[in-house]
Amino acid sequence: MKQKRITVAIDGHSSCGKSTMAKALAKRVGYAYIDTGAMYRAVTLYCLEHDMIKGDEVNKPRLRRHIPKIEITFQVNEEGKSDTWLNGKNVEKEIRGMEVSNKVSLVSAIGFVRRAMVAQQQAMGKNKGIVMDGRDIGTAVFPDAELKVFVTASAKVRAQRRFDELLGKGETGINFDDILRNVEERDYIDSHREVNPLRQATDALVLDNSNITIAEQQQWLLQKYEEVVKS
Repeated sequence: MKQKRITVAIDGHSSCGKSTMAKALAKRVGYAYIDTGAMYRAVTLYCLEHDMIKGDEVNKPRLRRHIPKIEITFQVNEEGKSDTWLNGKNVEKEIRGMEVSNKVSLVSAIGFVRRAMVAQQQAMGKNKGIVMDGRDIGTAVFPDAELKVFVTASAKVRAQRRFDELLGKGETGINFDDILRNVEERDYIDSHREVNPLRQATDALVLDNSNITIAEQQQWLLQKYEEVVKS
């Protein structure tokens, strides 16, 4: 009997390991993986490269004119990992730096940006067999997803993970307190934005991974996936 294909929607706070567990599940079960956070980061990078952000203000009229020109795709690299491409250029490294991290919540809170990205995301997942993570996947992008997960962890734990990740990538001049402040600010902006704020879907399973290993959370997600497809 052929196993049914489903949509897996993983939401949660920044730097809580959503992408790691989503990628692992997608690879294990042969599904496509879409990192929606990377899409908003790519739009933010585009804004920075085109001088559309001054302080905490985004030039919305100009961005609105440019948004149809912003094409974001994902391509698997030589290591088997998915890289983010912006208008034909690999920007995976650029979108993970603190410059983008400090501005992404400003850009992702803009209504017309979210609508444009949600439309792209829904097109990517129309045939199911997809694992997608972000802030509003289970509430706005795929409210009918068969499996919804909401992931969280304490702000300090998430900041430490982000700090360690950046150190591992060779970033210099980074400060833990700055990263913690960024995590807390992003939490506030993400949960208070006007369009599709971060919130737990009523039918989502909650995973607080503050004190569990990556292997444990991946096993937990795989078990939940298997329960749904076999039901």
